[in-house]
Amino acid sequence: MIRAGLLCGVIAPVLWAAVIIIAGELRPGFDHAGQYISELGERGSTTEVFMRYGGFVATGLLHVGYAAAFYAIVARITGRSRLTLLVAVLIALNGLGRIGAGVFACEPGCAAPDVIGQRLHSLAATIAFLAIAAATLLGAILFRRDRLLRPLGAYSLATGCAGLLFLALMSASEATHASTGLYERLASGVLTLWVLVTALRLGRIDGARAAEFSG
Repeated sequence: MIRAGLLCGVIAPVLWAAVIIIAGELRPGFDHAGQYISELGERGSTTEVFMRYGGFVATGLLHVGYAAAFYAIVARITGRSRLTLLVAVLIALNGLGRIGAGVFACEPGCAAPDVIGQRLHSLAATIAFLAIAAATLLGAILFRRDRLLRPLGAYSLATGCAGLLFLALMSASEATHASTGLYERLASGVLTLWVLVTALRLGRIDGARAAEFSG
């Protein structure tokens, strides 16, 4: 089960990037630099179902699976079950936020804040972004206490700071939509990459320990 959970952490970022790229290619004229990722799944679009369920919902479920494996391995390595649980819950919350963003589609252009579905989509996406950013920053504290995980500490801190910076730039650019999509993709990219990097690192550590015990 743990190996399956780690695999979820490896697959999720790759799937997320692939769905965004493919959906964008299926939408002639779509501007990745100026338009939101959510617009690939906007109501009535040709890529709505693909982006909502192949992108948001599928990767959300994978993040929840990874959160369980993260807790099982890191709690065993560090002995800090409470902080590990908090980081794992934030990873899972990111997954649930993604699922919510997929279940509730944004309106065309994501420009109908008075529509309840749009508001729930935006809320879910915001929760997902802030949860994974918080997970990286708390992960920096968690990882630095253990020799095997220490290399992830500085990386996690840099990731969290970069993710929040890009989110702030995205928010600041929303009035003009100048590079809004670019900043969103940079934020999503660095934060999602953290999931992939930690999953691969934990997989190597878990594999090495299993080999040590079997030997």
